[in-house]
Amino acid sequence: VQKIHLTSLSTSISIMAFADSCSRPAGASKGSEAPEGTRKYLLGGNWKANGTVASVEQICSDFIDAGPIPANAEVVIGVPFIHIPICLQSMRSDIEIAAQNCSLTGTGAYTGEVCASQLKDLGVTWVILGHSERREGFGMAGEDSELVAKKTKMALSEGLKVMLCIGEKKEEREAGTTMDVCAEQLKPAAEILSKEDWANVSIAYEPVWAIGTGLTATPEMAQETHANIRQWMSDNVGADVASAVRIQYGGSMKGANAEGLLSQPDIDGGLIGGASLKLDFFTCINAVPSP
Repeated sequence: VQKIHLTSLSTSISIMAFADSCSRPAGASKGSEAPEGTRKYLLGGNWKANGTVASVEQICSDFIDAGPIPANAEVVIGVPFIHIPICLQSMRSDIEIAAQNCSLTGTGAYTGEVCASQLKDLGVTWVILGHSERREGFGMAGEDSELVAKKTKMALSEGLKVMLCIGEKKEEREAGTTMDVCAEQLKPAAEILSKEDWANVSIAYEPVWAIGTGLTATPEMAQETHANIRQWMSDNVGADVASAVRIQYGGSMKGANAEGLLSQPDIDGGLIGGASLKLDFFTCINAVPSP
């Protein structure tokens, strides 16, 4: 009994020691908070499978000196699993840390999986789910919308927030079926998530043809799809949820086009890939309109 007690105590001390060691560098804010009843911008980064220990430490250092973040913006970066501890210790404190995936399961005999409760325990606050690259698969079966919805429900149940990715391929855009595709991807989530769940979900609209290609939907094209997604949410989940949910744009947003995209009424932020690995991420952040 005494051994069990000591082991438990040791584990508790170990967890506390890690938490205590994460005294992250302070951030800085500028401008005014988003007015009550309006949507706060959400600028998400997605590092994908990029970075080394040295390069991640350099990015964290660069971002510390990148200046204040607008008070009406929330900033989150999705980093590879192996770099989460570094970022939780070295990233400025006003940038939240997200995982890029989590499992459908809880803890147990699931070799190679990382579950939502483990991420939450580590200090992660967000997770990216349903990204087109995971839906497509890379040498393995892709994830379908039903699986993505179930993983979203699991993540929410463990206290994580979710960036839920949807979007069409080039041929689907050309065929005029963009909203059919987006609706099909949203429908399983709408069926199993409560209205309360949606308070902790953002929708990241990512036209697949614009991810990493250098192609970008015009602000007007993106706004039209975002408005259609919001209308779908109103019709299928509720007008209150539709009005409150944040819809990010994720098709090659960068400093050069962020201002035009973020000026649109239904574009509430971005999910930014390559630019989030560079100081250009802060150009995107600083493109957030003032309240």
